[in-house]
Amino acid sequence: MLGKYLRSLKFFALLITLFMVQSAFAADIDGKQLTALWGVPFAGILLCIALCPLLTPQFWHHHFGKVAAFWALLFLVPFAIQFGAGAAGSALVHALLAEYIPFVILLTALFAVSGGIYIKGNLHGSPMLNTSILAIGAVAASFMGTTGASMLLIRPLIRANDNRQHKMHVFVFFIFIVSNAGGSLTPLGDPPLFLGFLKGVDFFWTVKYIFPETLFMVGSLLAIFYVMDSYYYHKREEVLKFDPTPDSKNIGFDGKANFILLICIMGLVLMSGIWKPGVNFDVMGTEVGLQGIVRDLGLIAVTVISLKITADSVHEANQFSWGPMQEVAKLFAGIFLTIIPVIAMLKAGTDGPFGAIVASVTRADGSPSPLAYFWATGALSSFLDNAPTYLVFFNLAGGDPQTLMTTNAATLAAISAGAVFMGANSYIGNAPNLMVKAIVEDRGVKMPSFFGYIAWAACILIPLFVVMSFIWFR
Repeated sequence: MLGKYLRSLKFFALLITLFMVQSAFAADIDGKQLTALWGVPFAGILLCIALCPLLTPQFWHHHFGKVAAFWALLFLVPFAIQFGAGAAGSALVHALLAEYIPFVILLTALFAVSGGIYIKGNLHGSPMLNTSILAIGAVAASFMGTTGASMLLIRPLIRANDNRQHKMHVFVFFIFIVSNAGGSLTPLGDPPLFLGFLKGVDFFWTVKYIFPETLFMVGSLLAIFYVMDSYYYHKREEVLKFDPTPDSKNIGFDGKANFILLICIMGLVLMSGIWKPGVNFDVMGTEVGLQGIVRDLGLIAVTVISLKITADSVHEANQFSWGPMQEVAKLFAGIFLTIIPVIAMLKAGTDGPFGAIVASVTRADGSPSPLAYFWATGALSSFLDNAPTYLVFFNLAGGDPQTLMTTNAATLAAISAGAVFMGANSYIGNAPNLMVKAIVEDRGVKMPSFFGYIAWAACILIPLFVVMSFIWFR
C-alpha cells in the first residue's frame, strides 16, 4: 500500500531533479514583475477540483493526478522560459522542501497512525452521541492535530450513523468542528499556528488570546448541529431495518500501540520548534534546518513502524486504504506549486497586482486593522492553503513575533482565527477537509459537491464569523 502511494509522487520528484540539475543559483520571485495572469494555473486547478467531480466524475477519479500535474507544468514551464531555470528551480525547491514535503510527511504519518487504531463497538448515531463525538474531536484536534483527530474519529462516526438515511450534515459539521475549528488552541492543532510557533510565537499564546473565539465558534456549531440532527432524527429519519454495524456498548481499542506513536508525532513536531541546533543546509537558496530533517525522518520512521506493527485485521476493520491520502497528496502538490506566483504577488504588497487586498488591511493612520486582517486572511485561507496564507499576513503585519504578541495582539489573533476557522469554508481550505470527504464518499455516503459545501459554509459559518467580527475584531 505504501509503495503505491509513494509511486504516485514520482512525477513531482522527477520535476525536482530536473530543475536542480538545470539550476545553479537561487532566485527570489519578485511579485512586482508578475501580472494577475500568473494566477491562472492556480485558478484552473481550483476550478477543476470544483467542477470535474460533477461534470466528469469517472475521468476525475482516474486522472486527477494528471490534471494537477498539467496545471503545475502550465506555471513552471512558462516561468522557466521567461525568468530562467534558476528562478523556476529555486521557487520549486522552496515550495517543496520548505512547505509541501514536510506538510505531506506529517499528514501521511497522522493518516497511517490514526488508521491503525480501531475503535471497537458501535453506538447508535443519536443526536447526543453525534454531538459528543464532535465535541471530543474538537478537544482532541488541538493536541493531536486536525488531521489526526479527523482520521481517528471519522470512521467510528460513519459506523454509528450507517443505518441513518439523513446523515450528510453529520460529516459536514465534522469538517467544520473537528477538521478546522477544534485545532485553534495550540501549534500542534493546525499548520498555520505551527508556522507561527516556528516564527517565535509562544506555544500557549493562542490558548490565551483566541480561546473565547474558539469557545464561541465550537459551542455555536455544536448547538446548531444538535438542533439540526435532532430534527432529522426525530422528524425526518427513516432508519434502515438492517444496521450494517449492530449496536454494542463494548467500546474498546485495537492497535493501542499507535497511541504511543501519536505521542511520538506530537513530540517530533514540538521538538522541531524548540530545538535550535543552528545547523542549516542550503538547497538552491532554501534553508533546511537539521531539526526539520530529524523531524521528517522521525515521522517517516513512525509511519513505517505503524504499518509494520498494526495487524491486518485492524486495517481491514477500518477499511484502510491509501486512496484518500493519495488524492490529497496529488492535489496539494499541484496547489502548492501553482500557488507560488499568487503568494509572491501578495508579498509584493501595495505595489503588486493584489495591492488592493494589501491596502485593505491597513487603517488610514497606517496601523493594522484586525477586522480587515480577519476577513482577508480568512477569505484567502478558504481557497489558498491556510498555512502559507497565514505567513503572508503574518509578515504583512510586521513579522516581529514580540510586537504581534503584545502591541498588535488583536491583529495576530485575527490572523490566527481567520486562517484556522475559515479554512472550513471550502474542501481545499484545509487538508483534512478533503481527506474526510474522500473517506466518507469511499464508504458510500453522498457528500455535497464543491459548491454545495461552500453553500453549507455560507449559511452556517459566515453568520458566526460576522458575529465574531463585531465582538472581538472591531
